[in-house]
Amino acid sequence: MRICTVALVPLALASILGSAPAGAQAPPTRLALKNGETIQVGNVYWIMNCRPVMIGLPEIEILEGPAGVTLSIKEEEVLPRVHGCAAKVPGGRLMMSVKGITEQTEAKVTYRLNYKTKDGPRQTSQSYILSLFP
Repeated sequence: MRICTVALVPLALASILGSAPAGAQAPPTRLALKNGETIQVGNVYWIMNCRPVMIGLPEIEILEGPAGVTLSIKEEEVLPRVHGCAAKVPGGRLMMSVKGITEQTEAKVTYRLNYKTKDGPRQTSQSYILSLFP
């Protein structure tokens, strides 16, 4: 039984890693927002074995994007469903707001989250293609 488990782990990893070429990324998600709208774009947390290791909320850095687009974090406990965790952990909801849009445009926004964790600093980044409407 133990030999089968050891043999299956490398096969499972090979199938996951082999599904996309190294360095390949999914295309950015498209979002449409009207002037004055605020939407949730994701949850913010950092866990290890379903236990929180994040110290405070992360800092948001907008690397690329149009004027009038802002990101903020609404602090609350979140459920890390992607990782199969049963209990909520400290974190928040990542919110995107748009203000001051006078004409219809399409733009790319790229941001980075800088986390402080018990294991040291960590970073994640994400890009969205936005369709902005007045």
